[in-house]
Amino acid sequence: MSDEGKERIGVYVCHCGTNIAGTVNVEDVSVWAGEALADEGVVVSRDYKFMCSSLGQELIQDDIKELGLTRVVVAACSPHLHEQTFRTACGRAGLNPFLCEMVSVREQVSWVHTDKNAATNKAKAMISGGVERVVHHEPLEPLKVPINEATLVVGAGIAGIQAALEIADSGFPVYLVEREPSIGGHMAQFDKTFPTLDCAACILTPKMVTAGAHPNITLMSYSEVERVDGYVGSFTVTVRKKARYVVEDVCTGCGICIEKCPRKVVDDVFEAGLGYRKAVYRPFPQAVPKYPVIDTENCTYFERGKCKACQIFCPTEPNAIDFTQQDELVQITVGNIILATGYDLFDARRIPQYGYGRLANVFTSLEFERLCNAAGPTEGAVVLRDGVTEPQSVGIIHCVGSRDNRYNDYCSVICCMQSLKFAHLVKERTGADVYNFYIDMRTAYKDYDEFYQKVLSEGVHFVRGRVAEVTDAARRPGEEGKLIVQVEDTFIGKQRRIPVDMVILSAALEPRADSQEVGQKFGIACSATDWFTEKHPKLDPVATMTEGILIAGCAQGPKDIPTTVAQGAAAAARALSYIQKKELALEPVRASVIEE
Repeated sequence: MSDEGKERIGVYVCHCGTNIAGTVNVEDVSVWAGEALADEGVVVSRDYKFMCSSLGQELIQDDIKELGLTRVVVAACSPHLHEQTFRTACGRAGLNPFLCEMVSVREQVSWVHTDKNAATNKAKAMISGGVERVVHHEPLEPLKVPINEATLVVGAGIAGIQAALEIADSGFPVYLVEREPSIGGHMAQFDKTFPTLDCAACILTPKMVTAGAHPNITLMSYSEVERVDGYVGSFTVTVRKKARYVVEDVCTGCGICIEKCPRKVVDDVFEAGLGYRKAVYRPFPQAVPKYPVIDTENCTYFERGKCKACQIFCPTEPNAIDFTQQDELVQITVGNIILATGYDLFDARRIPQYGYGRLANVFTSLEFERLCNAAGPTEGAVVLRDGVTEPQSVGIIHCVGSRDNRYNDYCSVICCMQSLKFAHLVKERTGADVYNFYIDMRTAYKDYDEFYQKVLSEGVHFVRGRVAEVTDAARRPGEEGKLIVQVEDTFIGKQRRIPVDMVILSAALEPRADSQEVGQKFGIACSATDWFTEKHPKLDPVATMTEGILIAGCAQGPKDIPTTVAQGAAAAARALSYIQKKELALEPVRASVIEE
């Protein structure tokens, strides 16, 4: 502060290339601030192409030293992006970092206005407010808090498993929470992975077993997070462990209870409705943990108070079956949280013209995964719903629920490659004629286009155009008993009716139905399409606006398995960067209530 007690304020206006300068007259704003706000304490006002660059920061630092600035106002992008950048620059020049104020003239002015005069005047008004506000800033020092070394990973699909293993292998404790009875997620249901055609179970189950047996991982399957309190470095999380009615410490996983259970029901989860399971069950043979769970909605004992076959035949002592077991609330304390809660599959019944649920031989992509899986209900045989007949012709429809403003505008990333994989598997196992109906073929990543060329060489037919309808109403010879795919072939400019025996719908990936609820529970935002919102889509894709809450995998948006694994590892690396600091500097700004 000067001898007269007046602050010496510097104003710096960023062009941000043309992001700001394309809509705001930056030079005019800079000159105006130096003249009109001089009485408010502004002693220098400058504009620069990129204030966040090293040269832009040096401009601020030099003025602080040479002009004795006591406050700094930067009119640029959102403080969420570069506030720390400019605070650090002020600190290097000897000015307390918290005597810097950012004014968001990009997000709040240039990106939301088209009228240059109006945008310029609004920028001036916001900078005036920033100058008035910065006068009231006080020098502050960051608060230092210790970091709890434990990390909570919510969701144990491939993203969550990868994140948990990365942290656990680094020597730090992890709580891995999964809402289903077994870890593994959607990948555990797949037969092959594109483009290499690896057996999905062969590459996933070793990681599942390692995670389940890792000394640094506390696995909490069949559990859900109820409540989250605290802040980065010290979150207190309440987890509900749902009753399995099987005592985990006693159960040996022998499977006799499953064998003796007399109640068989349709498995509409893991087997997608194509197979059966018992009322006491493991989701699949390689499930981790190995303990079964009793389905109370279908168990004869819970329905009528009779049976208890599982308990009667259980060979352990004491008995591993406990019908009195209750849900248990467990409280844990962690320093970081990684959300890897995955996705839901688009319900193909929402597009009635495709006939799913009405026409027997229309299958979803998940149903076909189970159909062609050697561990699936048909032991890998590609057959129609009758369980016997091989299809002689198959139609595969891409983008079911994707790239359609009636359902989801976005691309689901995996549909094209998944459909190519299905085409290859059908050709390989049945030799049937295969038709792929696509809008645009998207094969962007490593070896993807080569896989597309391989499928082309196998004689698969490709028809470009959105399918209008799948019907069983025959109109022409050769259509009797067939499913007819009606489509406009945009390459030849004609409507076509293609009869097939089976139709596979490549369904869109959607945010989980409870994503908004989960976001509120963890204090993070969801996008307009309900995926979890990252801090920055390019520079910080695994962080969120809530410090210490990270996201990975399809919880953030549709992606393939390699990208999901990479993002799980990236989230783990970010968590480890916090843990290894031992302590964390927290924002010293605190809200207070004036009781008047």
